[in-house]
Formats: sequence, C-alpha cells, structure tokens
Amino acid sequence: MNRIRCAFAWSLLVFSLANRPGLGWSEIPQGSDPTSTVAVGPQYDTTHVYVAPEDVDAFVKDFLGTFGGTSTKQVVVTVTPTPSSTSSQLLQTPVGTVSLFGFKTPVPYPFGEERTGYLVTDLDNAIVSARSAGADVLVTPFPDPIGRDAVIQWPGGINMQLYWHTTKPSYTAFQTIPENRVYLSPVRVDDFLRSFLAFSHGKVVSDDPHAPGIEIGRSGDTFRRVRVESLFGRLTVLVTDGHLPYPYGREQTGYEVSSLTDTLAKAESLGVRILVQPYSSSGRTAAIVEFPGGYVAEIHEMR
Repeated sequence: MNRIRCAFAWSLLVFSLANRPGLGWSEIPQGSDPTSTVAVGPQYDTTHVYVAPEDVDAFVKDFLGTFGGTSTKQVVVTVTPTPSSTSSQLLQTPVGTVSLFGFKTPVPYPFGEERTGYLVTDLDNAIVSARSAGADVLVTPFPDPIGRDAVIQWPGGINMQLYWHTTKPSYTAFQTIPENRVYLSPVRVDDFLRSFLAFSHGKVVSDDPHAPGIEIGRSGDTFRRVRVESLFGRLTVLVTDGHLPYPYGREQTGYEVSSLTDTLAKAESLGVRILVQPYSSSGRTAAIVEFPGGYVAEIHEMR
C-alpha cells in the first residue's frame, strides 16, 4: 500500500512539474523513443510558398538563381480537398526546398496559412501522434495527385501540413539544413515546445532567455530564443511581445549559406530586395530578403 501511495504521489509531482508555467526545458522529457518517430529526413520537409500566378516564374528564377538547385516540372493540379486549381512545383536547392503554389482560383481555407510540409512515414500514425502530443487537426487526411495530406495546428496557432507519397521519394541531403522560424508569445511557447518535442522526438539544443534584440530588429533589448533539432530538421522559436518592426515575424525560413556576401550579391543582381542589411549576432551574420511575390526569408552565414 505504501508503494502505491508513493507511486501516486510521484505521478502527481511529475504532472504538476510538466504543467507549471515557465518550466525550464531541462526539467521536461525530450520526447520518447526516437526510433518511433514518423519523420523521414530534413530534405523531405518543405517551406510552402504561395504567390500570385503572374509572380511564379519570377520567383523560380530568383530563388534558384540565389541558392542554386533545380525545379520539378510545373503542373496545374488540385492540392486541396475541395475544388481549386493551382500551379505546383518543387524547388530543390542545397540549402532548402520550397513547395511553390500559384493559385488560379481563390485559396480554400485554411490553405495558405500552413508554413511547412513534413513528409511522414505513415500519415494516419502521424495524425494520431500529433493529436496525442496536443495538436489540433484542421484538415483531416485527403488524397492529392501523388499521395495524402493533412493540416495540423500546434499550440500558439502554428499550422503545418503533413504529407505522405504513394511512391517513396528519394532526395539528396541538404548541404546545410534550413531552420523553420516560429514566432510565439510567452504565454503559449511552453505548450508549443512540449507538444512539438513530443511529436518530433527532438531536443532543445539551446534556450537563451536573453538573446540579442538585434535579431528581431530591436537593438538594446533582449528576448528568449529556443533552437530545436529533430529528424524533421531545425526549428528556431522566437518568443516576443509582438512589438516587431517590419519584416520580423514575416520570414518563415532561415537559409544557411557558406558566404552571405556572395549570396546577397547574386540575389541583388536578380532584383531580390534586401529588407534588413547584414548584421552579426550569436555566431552568425544574417540578413532578410524579399523574393518576387512577397516571400520573405532570412539568410545567414555561421561564423
């Protein structure tokens, strides 16, 4: 009986710790058995970019001209569970992949609000895993021309698409792994991290409560920055009060390059706009740019 009481008391203690606001991540289990993950690999995870049809070709030219790589053949398809029409192509570069959409019809809700697409080994199991980790399912699984898809939402309102291919794809590994850049409030960040870590079986590689404010356009201030790594790739969580100067918070992805100077020179020669000039902070030099169609991205070089 004493053993049962002790076990019950320990369970209550674990529950109270896991639900305590502002809990330090060294105190929370970093996921379970990593062999059970539904992830495939970072090179199969894409940033979803939606541009007007008239901007598609310009975006392709400038994005590939900046980072290198190739595009799949452009096709016109329905990629939603309700009637719609969009051009679709995959831009594969050594530093990140983009799923590019140029909708010719109005975009059905909630498509266009998901930031990334994650390839999973089994979509149904991935949905079960995401829900058990605390995600909502905004769009239940549906067929697309090459597989099945669903859209989920993490605490804090972060939308992601999960997808599965009928024919198993084989993509070259990235030279450098891009980072998914997520902006969250202090109120929801711990819930997001707890859920995403449980789903991805990832780990927190750094949690800086006083990261330099220059990284969010507020020199002289500090903010909390959390970096996460998993088989899905890299994810950087920027915890702010939402008082962000443009374009911070608009960039979905950060791309690591070997030479920021050379990359920006290529981008500028193509007409890509530099929104934030290069600055140095926390072991990297970074800039923020805008591609045709309005896609905003961070580019950085590690020092």
